[in-house]
Amino acid sequence: MNQPLMPKATAVWLIDNTALTFEQIADFCSLHILEVKGIADGDVDHGIRGADPIAAGQLTRLEIEDCQKDKNARLKAIQKREDLPEVARRVGKKYTPLSKRQDRPDSIFWLVRNHPELLDSQIGKLVGTTKSTIQSIRDRTHWNSANLTPVDPVSVGLCTQLDLDNAVQKAFKRIEKRKAEEAKKYEGEGISAPETITNEQVKETNVEQNLETVNTETEQAIEDNIEENTLTEESNNQEEKEYTSDSVFAKLNELKKED
Repeated sequence: MNQPLMPKATAVWLIDNTALTFEQIADFCSLHILEVKGIADGDVDHGIRGADPIAAGQLTRLEIEDCQKDKNARLKAIQKREDLPEVARRVGKKYTPLSKRQDRPDSIFWLVRNHPELLDSQIGKLVGTTKSTIQSIRDRTHWNSANLTPVDPVSVGLCTQLDLDNAVQKAFKRIEKRKAEEAKKYEGEGISAPETITNEQVKETNVEQNLETVNTETEQAIEDNIEENTLTEESNNQEEKEYTSDSVFAKLNELKKED
């Protein structure tokens, strides 16, 4: 039997509030009978505040009353849930209560949309349905496809969050194992394995394309500016060529002849 969390405080409460014998209290609290007598007399650990084992979930009122009637009986602590042995899970199709069966198509739709890595067999075990139903929801050929709304199966009680997490982890391990096998196969044949484009790679590609577009626009703007400057310089040179000294003297001579 497990010892109470606070054995001496529990013994103080049992001495003050029950008619149990010192032997019964000592046996339940894993204390020596003389120590329990000393606590009752106030000689041992004086001033300890009692702890209610009933409120703490360690004993029941019925158990205490039965032991008070029989002095030879011994107190038995309540067995906690975590102390219970694990029950082997039943092998076979999962049973779904009638009140929750109407939620299965919506839950399947949620799993298909949010966890595409799960196999039909895994979804069937989580929700308790058949592969044909799952396939009809995947293909949108289910009789009620137009009215399906994604609903988390954990929220409606069709499966636990632990079962869902375990299924997702198994699915990702299966995918990673398959990728590793394919990469090893391609390496053995001397061919580079095809790279799968992830969302991050798509984002990087988009960023690179944007940068190339910006650089192209910048280069085009610089070329346009250079062309404009070149045309301006050529026009200025032409104007300077038109107003040379020979042309000026020729113009003056023509004016003199006219006069």
